[in-house]
Amino acid sequence: MARQDWFEKLNRRLLDCQQCPRLREHCSRMAHEKRAAYRDQTYHGRPVPNFGDPKARLLVVGLAPAAHGANRTGRMFTGDRSGDFLFRAMHAERFASQPTATHAGDGLTLEDALITAVAHCAPPDNKPTRFEIDACSGYLQQTFDALSDLRVVVCLGRLAFARIVVHLRQSDAGCGLRQADFAHGAELKAGGLTVICSYHPSQQNTFTGRLTDAMLRDVFVRARRQLRGDI
Repeated sequence: MARQDWFEKLNRRLLDCQQCPRLREHCSRMAHEKRAAYRDQTYHGRPVPNFGDPKARLLVVGLAPAAHGANRTGRMFTGDRSGDFLFRAMHAERFASQPTATHAGDGLTLEDALITAVAHCAPPDNKPTRFEIDACSGYLQQTFDALSDLRVVVCLGRLAFARIVVHLRQSDAGCGLRQADFAHGAELKAGGLTVICSYHPSQQNTFTGRLTDAMLRDVFVRARRQLRGDI
């Protein structure tokens, strides 16, 4: 199957997913209980599919869509400040065509990068349950399997990193993988894959200075160097 075909087929399955009733109810409710600033907009209100280049060598893994961000716009990290923080860093290293993401038709494209999530539906309080993460894990595995040239994974947050470690331990690449601790900037090697950790670009982290623009850009500088073979 051509890469564009698998990409579109997987995204269609994601859009139609009904595995987690709590999340589907929450996404739908948020689509009706709109924030005042978005009252004239039609919310996506469904699982949010993968976004980016089907031939990507870089995979960025987030936690879950934001209720009034990607759950509204229908595109990963689009329509909220976390996305603007992320895409500034990706744009600086030429993974993103522009530094902002306001809506699905804003012209943003990704080059050699794909964005996915541990959970594809917006969860209450931004906290998917273990059951919901497990239910979505098959989509993450399918994404991994389809990215035949994958070389670098950037994990945004502790939960994303934990899920990637679980995935790697179930694959040939992670055979013998030791216990790994999350820390911003930490790296993990598994076969020919490099995993780089970052704090999540949530407002809780960016407003407090726990994660700065320079810190996140450095993560993508290192990803670019890995892809060029400079490291």
